[in-house]
Amino acid sequence: MTLRPVVGIVGSAGAYGRWLSRFLRERMGLEVWGHDPADAASLDEAELLARVDVLVFSAPIRQTPALIAHYAALADGREREQLWLDVTSIKQAPVAAMLASQAEVVGLHPMTAPPKSPTLKGRVMVVCEARLSRWRPWVEQLCAALEAECVPATPEHHDRVMALVQGMVHATHLAQAGVLRDYTPLLGELQALMPFRSASFELDTAVIARILSLNPTIYEDIQFGNPYVPEMLDRLLAQLATLRELVRQGDDAARARFRTQYLRENHDALAPASLEAGNYSYERVGYLLADLTEPLATSVYLPEDRPGSLRALLHVFEQHGVNLSSIHSSRTPAGELHFRMGFEPDTDPARLAAAKQEIDASGIGRVLPQR
Repeated sequence: MTLRPVVGIVGSAGAYGRWLSRFLRERMGLEVWGHDPADAASLDEAELLARVDVLVFSAPIRQTPALIAHYAALADGREREQLWLDVTSIKQAPVAAMLASQAEVVGLHPMTAPPKSPTLKGRVMVVCEARLSRWRPWVEQLCAALEAECVPATPEHHDRVMALVQGMVHATHLAQAGVLRDYTPLLGELQALMPFRSASFELDTAVIARILSLNPTIYEDIQFGNPYVPEMLDRLLAQLATLRELVRQGDDAARARFRTQYLRENHDALAPASLEAGNYSYERVGYLLADLTEPLATSVYLPEDRPGSLRALLHVFEQHGVNLSSIHSSRTPAGELHFRMGFEPDTDPARLAAAKQEIDASGIGRVLPQR
């Protein structure tokens, strides 16, 4: 085992395969090869197996177990010195398929789509160790480099939890999307509803838009590929059916049962610390949403992502007597660091224009067009 292994990625042309390839090359300095039917320039399967020390499966969930079994048969024991990983959203079937090989085996599940940032900092990654010995130091090095919050789990526990964390969340939002579609002839499309939004509605519709904007195969496989999703859906439907009947009944007895079952018992089922943390998170997101609606705002790209860059940018506004009311950062898909700044409503337009002009002229940053 070497701490600088050659890595092969099966599914290297997919979104996560491309992100992982770039990460391994740029952040860990590794030699990375790939195989993908969508990439004519990639290695063939036999050559990939012969060349690499670590093999990563980054394929659609539905195809992954059979694909791993195919590679195990093709390797025919030559993989006994290798480490095999997968990065799919379901863990039991892929990990079981990898265990049929002679390689060391770890299942990984980054709890995010391929990020815009260079690492998984601020995100969770579930780690399912299945057969790990001599490759442990390198797996630990990989997890440290990814900068994710790594959560250990067995494949079974992972899949049971994902039926809630992914399956339930996606199912409820897809159902909401269907209800919104049903109401379109009466109330109009989503844009017509947004002027009436609450923070909760805005958050829910943002999740709906996110799901419907990404790869539909992933969301299909999360529902159909996790063996614990049907039971979750039964429980979810039972809760909604009971709520519907109580609302239809509509009397004081129904209201009392609603307060007991849906409010008090659910409240008591959550630890006080969980309620406090969740409520605080909601408030923080609410403040962010409010900041992002400020009509007087500008965004700036900082070409030099280094300590002191932001201080230099803020100094320009200070010199021109422009007061900021909010500031938030984000990254583009290409990795550019953008800062969005909101200003007080009574800001002098001439002062703000002069500050923007200096930012562009000095090279500190580039003022971006208003969206």
